[in-house]
Amino acid sequence: MALGVLLAVSFALCVLFGLLFLGATMYQAWLPLLPGVSWISWSSALLGLIESFAYGWYVAVIFVPAWNFFARSAPA
Repeated sequence: MALGVLLAVSFALCVLFGLLFLGATMYQAWLPLLPGVSWISWSSALLGLIESFAYGWYVAVIFVPAWNFFARSAPA
């Protein structure tokens, strides 16, 4: 949950930064990573938040069990 929230907050901060500083192009880094997200509409921002959270959740689901497995089998 924490990684998903971190990525969603990061996405929201990047969107806010892009809205405050129109010359900055931070949003272009997100576009290839988040399918269906374009610059910018309410539905696109919501989709970006959902996808960012889902990516964080997915990474955690993969790496936490792997970490626990290898930490358990490592010698003390």
